[in-house]
Amino acid sequence: MQRYQHPLSAPAPGCQRLVTSFHYGPAGGTKVYLQSSLHADELPGMLVLHHLKPLLAQAEAAGRMLGEVVLVPVCNPIGLDQTVLHAQLGRFDLATAHNFNRGYPDFASVIGDDIADQLGSDVAANTRIIRAAQARIVQALPQTSELESLRKVLLGLAHDADVVLDLHCDAEAVLHLYTEEPYWPQAEPLARYLGSQAQLLARGSGGNSFDESCSQLWWKLQERFAGRFPIALACLSATVELRGQATVDHATAMVDAANLFAYLQHLGVIAGQPPAQPPLLQPPTPLAGSETLHAPMAGVLVFLREVGDFIQAGEVVFEIIDPTLDRVQQIQASINGVLFARESRRYATPGMDICKIAGKVAFRTGNLLGA
Repeated sequence: MQRYQHPLSAPAPGCQRLVTSFHYGPAGGTKVYLQSSLHADELPGMLVLHHLKPLLAQAEAAGRMLGEVVLVPVCNPIGLDQTVLHAQLGRFDLATAHNFNRGYPDFASVIGDDIADQLGSDVAANTRIIRAAQARIVQALPQTSELESLRKVLLGLAHDADVVLDLHCDAEAVLHLYTEEPYWPQAEPLARYLGSQAQLLARGSGGNSFDESCSQLWWKLQERFAGRFPIALACLSATVELRGQATVDHATAMVDAANLFAYLQHLGVIAGQPPAQPPLLQPPTPLAGSETLHAPMAGVLVFLREVGDFIQAGEVVFEIIDPTLDRVQQIQASINGVLFARESRRYATPGMDICKIAGKVAFRTGNLLGA
């Protein structure tokens, strides 16, 4: 194992943060990149990667590493240090108000048609040419702010990976994942091994999240050069939501780490027969078919259904109660689907996002990601 430290731009004299990466196995073959807690107050992934590290170390010591696995357990030291009045504010950069998981480059819009004269009929050679162009773009990214330098460091570590897994969590949730439609055949084994209970697919969800910055380049270039040059879907990237913010316990994290290890065996990065793939718990559904239910008023929030439940259209999912007026507002789902995530706070404010249901029929358009 090799351990590297990557300095970020200093936000003030005498203050500099570092990103630490851990590299297992030989470089040059299949590469898998896993990072945790880009939203720095989402901690389950840190513990999962903590438990994955000794599994990888044992495989490396036994000579079973056939490819490279890169772990970044704490990928956002900026957000991790944003504690205000004992509350950790890890989703937005306080210096810029930017979401840490938005604003990554759309590589396909930067890579021009001028690479066409380098491409040919060899898929593997085309992949190398495109990754070289991508590397040049990453190298040229600005780093005048600490946030910009963080983006540059993370993309520098991940851009040439065959698989990129960005480990997050929701407030309260079942394990679920987001990936792009063209990659579902590659992502299905991951969903099976992890026991994911909702698979949300989009073809560019908006916002330029980290995972889509890594993956969308390839299907966009496939579309651009269709009929001219063969382009591989060379980077499966997924956001894995490891349940809720309070799901931080050794037993659960060890199971998740073992399941990720099995998935790495499935990819052929680690020698050995992987366990048989478990059943797929839920079929994929469009991210555009996900319904977010909102609070119509302020009051005490009472859920009538649990995460993981299948909800029928018209069913009451939660109530908002104003005890000063004895007013009870019941909120119904308008679609059928799995209740995969919900708010952890129990006081609602008007317009607050309360819960999400994964429906089968797309009905939303535009930017599909929230702030």
